[in-house]
Amino acid sequence: MTELDTPPMTEEHDPAPPGAGRTAHETPERPEPPTGPPDGPPPSAGASAAPRPSRRRRWLTALVIFLLIAIPAGYIVISAEQSRDSGQSKEEEAASTGLYNDYPSKVQQRIYNVPVPTGATPVYYYESNAWHRSSLYVQFRTNDWGLDHYLKWIGTSRDALKDGEITITGAQAAKVGWDLSGGQWAGTSLKAEDPHPSQNITVNFDEPGQPVVYVVSTVRFER
Repeated sequence: MTELDTPPMTEEHDPAPPGAGRTAHETPERPEPPTGPPDGPPPSAGASAAPRPSRRRRWLTALVIFLLIAIPAGYIVISAEQSRDSGQSKEEEAASTGLYNDYPSKVQQRIYNVPVPTGATPVYYYESNAWHRSSLYVQFRTNDWGLDHYLKWIGTSRDALKDGEITITGAQAAKVGWDLSGGQWAGTSLKAEDPHPSQNITVNFDEPGQPVVYVVSTVRFER
């Protein structure tokens, strides 16, 4: 048979086995992953979502929030009630005697030149304000040392006290409910140019070593 008589080669007559044309470095293709569902039961619809908080947990959270709001509010209410009760008691005390059972403030002591000695007890005060003058009424019990130092601080001494003299007027005493009758008394007055305070000082010596000081210090304003 000649070369012309050789029949043409077709795919059906290709003697080369499948894969014969691949080179040595080529790797076979990897199979595609299966698209169907995996073996076993299908996952539930909510498996990938975060778990819902339980009803008990929600209740505890609500309780904590309520306490965080209610406790501070309760303290505010209690504090307001205490302040109101304290204010009412002081108002009642002032209405009955005109005196407060407390130390006058540092500012009041400085303005009226009434430095109450440390350790004096009990201490009462009352401030009366008017358009052209203001007065500070102070009563305190101290000892001999406290009396001497108090008188020295305001610019006088025990020698200035005159036995049997009550320098506080009846109108001043009645304004705050002071009873200055009877007993052992001594007093003095300090006059100063306006607007510096002038003072009427009266001391009770009924209890030895425990004098009780009554003072009315008045500041007058220029018109």
